[in-house]
Amino acid sequence: MATVSKYIVLIERRTVLIGLASLALAAAALFPRVALAQTTSKIAADLQATIAASSTPRLNWAKDVDGKRYVKALIVSNSTDPDLVSLRSAVVAAGGSVYMRYVSVRALSVLVPASAVAALAQRSDVQSLSPNRLTSRSASVLEATTGALNLRTYSGTNYTGLDGSGVGIAVLDSGIEENHKQFLAADGRTMRVLRAVDLQLVGDATALAVKDWTSGLDVSNALQPGSATLARYERKIDNLSGGRPDRYGHGTHVASIAAGRGAGQAVDASGIAPGANLYDVKVLSDQGYGQLSDVLAGIDWVVLHAKEYNIRVLNLSLSADSTESWQTDPLARAARAATAAGITVVVAAGNFGKDKLGREAFGTIGSPGHEPSVITVGSANGKGTASRSDDLVNGFSSRGPTRGSILDAQGMRTADNLLKPDLLAPGNRIVGALATDKSGAGGSWNLLASTYGALAAPFGRQDGKIALMNLSGTSVAAPVVAGTVALMLQANPGLTPPLIKAILQYSAQPLPGANLLQQGAGLLNVDGAVKLAQALRTDIGTAIEAGTLVSGANLLAAGKSLPATSSTIGGQTFNWSRIVTVGGNQIVSGSKLFTNHQPIWDPRLIWAKASGLRYTVSYWPAATGVPANTFVKSITWAGATNQPLLTGGVIRASSLAGISSAFGKTGTF
Repeated sequence: MATVSKYIVLIERRTVLIGLASLALAAAALFPRVALAQTTSKIAADLQATIAASSTPRLNWAKDVDGKRYVKALIVSNSTDPDLVSLRSAVVAAGGSVYMRYVSVRALSVLVPASAVAALAQRSDVQSLSPNRLTSRSASVLEATTGALNLRTYSGTNYTGLDGSGVGIAVLDSGIEENHKQFLAADGRTMRVLRAVDLQLVGDATALAVKDWTSGLDVSNALQPGSATLARYERKIDNLSGGRPDRYGHGTHVASIAAGRGAGQAVDASGIAPGANLYDVKVLSDQGYGQLSDVLAGIDWVVLHAKEYNIRVLNLSLSADSTESWQTDPLARAARAATAAGITVVVAAGNFGKDKLGREAFGTIGSPGHEPSVITVGSANGKGTASRSDDLVNGFSSRGPTRGSILDAQGMRTADNLLKPDLLAPGNRIVGALATDKSGAGGSWNLLASTYGALAAPFGRQDGKIALMNLSGTSVAAPVVAGTVALMLQANPGLTPPLIKAILQYSAQPLPGANLLQQGAGLLNVDGAVKLAQALRTDIGTAIEAGTLVSGANLLAAGKSLPATSSTIGGQTFNWSRIVTVGGNQIVSGSKLFTNHQPIWDPRLIWAKASGLRYTVSYWPAATGVPANTFVKSITWAGATNQPLLTGGVIRASSLAGISSAFGKTGTF
């Protein structure tokens, strides 16, 4: 999330919290007391507050139409019917409309009368109802300070060594200016932004060519590969060479940090994986905002095309201000499904590390950063130098633990309290590409650069297509990690998302004076992460998917041993953290994590506290021009019972930290 959005989002959050203060009294008047607990446990707290309000709040997802209050929402279902026929009919019968149904999460994007929400919540095939919240952007020295230069040498724009070649990174953001020279290949001509799609309002009425805020519609369609429906959909959303794809400027900058190639500017602004392919999934507007339904559609698009394009990494430098638990939040669920499909999801922690009085604020991680399966990245301040010795946690970087909550059947609300962020990456005044007009003629900068001139001022007069600017925020820290994941997958394509996350944490550098809720495992160490990845077998992912990799099996590559648990970057040698977060709130350590297969390295197994989920990914059958096991048809889950999680020899380190005490600086502090 870019720093400039902090105050807008904080105001929205404050409004929601004020509304919640009177929630219990208002809800009692709306729902029969007998059914209150089971009904309200399914309805997001901010949706309940809006339904209960005496007048309709000014929100993008609530409106009075002909004197009747309507809400736009996401309904998540546990139905075994992937088409959700009965639920869709119920929405229409209740006076609502259905805009879209999703693959990454079994859910519908709908318009419904506020008065119908309680009845829908009582259906057995409804798990949760969430408002279609706004999402917003979570707004080289970089190569040197992260250790990426230890992995390659270069002369000008030509690299020798690891650069992410062949690995696809999907960037869900405000768009990518594909003509910027940062996104050209080594030959200086070939564009590395291979697909661009615009999914703004695709899960809403306007983009579907139906009248907005109108009930009685069901325009959701199954996007079967090879079908005319999918072909029309792909033509509609295609955005490659579509004018100015990033008028806001955030997505272009984020993409360049992950995979930009220095283009002869006065300042070398090369990203972490300058050879990776990029996929531009536009879900934010020219002002940097979007709808939750569009982000879900973007995740769906990435999941659908992941195997076709070898998209292995998904960067989400955006967040929604959710009050929900990771268990029910739709964005968390979709990110979790993408992880189960084998995509490593990297997320910005958020920029709410300080409250409005400037005091440190814990419990401020946004959605989907509160999802246990994703890699949640906080921001470090490198003080503008390549040295890591003076690095510290940025004050604005959101702190853990996660505070989304869930209401049980007895009406008791329980906070998740998961350990986040997972690690830190450089996120202070990071130099990257400045999006200009399509022709690159200059004089037409993006909204961020034209509004905040200081972002581009240090680079003097700049021509289009090579212009630079700097940004700060966890949203620019996240793509540093996304680019690192591309390097790891180039070095070892057999890595799975949870194993990648563990390697990043284990090899991170702990910063002195910072606790687990501020820095996670520590500061990103690209050099160490890649070296550890190279020590492991390259068939881990395929063996797990085939069911041939048993618990405790050897993970080391032939003739390999684990590297030393220290790294030297820029002349400074430091020890690795050697800790990994598992189960949401547990810390483990030890070489057995990587020498022997742990069941939790299966991306389809999700573990957080007492919850265990087993995901199943099914694919469309082979057809003309459509190979089998390529396009995801559905992603379902069930409870994981009697499931082994860790093998013997793994060190349980949680108890070693002691009871969490902010005053005693023990446990998570």
